[in-house]
Amino acid sequence: MSDPLERIAQALERMAPAPAPAPDFTAAEAFLWHAEPDHLVPVPKVSRVELDLLRGIDRARDTLLANTAQFARGAAANNALLWGARGMGKSSLVKAVHAAVTKQGVPLKLVELAREDLPSVGRLLTLLRAAPQTRFVLFCDDLSFSHDDQHYKSLKAVLDGGIEGRPANVIFYATSNRRHLMPRDMIENERSTAINPSEAVEEKVSLSDRFGLWLGFHPCDQDEYFAMIEGYCAAYGLAINPDTLRAEAVEWYRTRGSRSGRVAWQFFTDLAGRHGLAV
Repeated sequence: MSDPLERIAQALERMAPAPAPAPDFTAAEAFLWHAEPDHLVPVPKVSRVELDLLRGIDRARDTLLANTAQFARGAAANNALLWGARGMGKSSLVKAVHAAVTKQGVPLKLVELAREDLPSVGRLLTLLRAAPQTRFVLFCDDLSFSHDDQHYKSLKAVLDGGIEGRPANVIFYATSNRRHLMPRDMIENERSTAINPSEAVEEKVSLSDRFGLWLGFHPCDQDEYFAMIEGYCAAYGLAINPDTLRAEAVEWYRTRGSRSGRVAWQFFTDLAGRHGLAV
């Protein structure tokens, strides 16, 4: 009769899930990460706009493009947090920059990670570390944390990497409406109830400090809003009287109560549809 410990070990091996197969990173330029079971899904066509169509964010565009290009070439680069006003092109910029760099003939993969899958990020990094000849932008869109959310601790594995360090072939980009990734009332509550207020919030607030680049996105003014729309019209070959275009654009944003890149695109989509154009 075999040893009881050996039988237990064999039973546990049968119960354990099989290790995930090595991904084929030549299958696509972008991938989606899914956990339980762990696997990367190739994305044949990424939903994005051309870099030239992103207006009013010139400084952020140039900074992120330079950072990404130097990383793709094997040089030093920083993790980046794109924070600020909603609808101003934060996630669009990440995807557009990735496309612009790959068009230069520099191989670079984009891997999107959902905030809910942050606890599995260590396993994802193990997969990416095993492909040292390939460079990856790990991207998390709309990143933020609520009062009882402990996922932010998993994020440190990406930014700091623990004892192994972040893989040299991986860089992390995140977008958020919050500069510190935490709601303000959460931070204030920690300060008001802690014995040492400054230490109580240091761990949470310092999370955003681990990003080497902070790129701020702010609400656009009316001229920038018009420039966005005019850029879309030029790109899609839609000719319309400038005065008519501006009058309709003003009416559109007033009904929405705000101006942003998203509102400009939504107006152009409506305008293009009325003129029989597909976008």
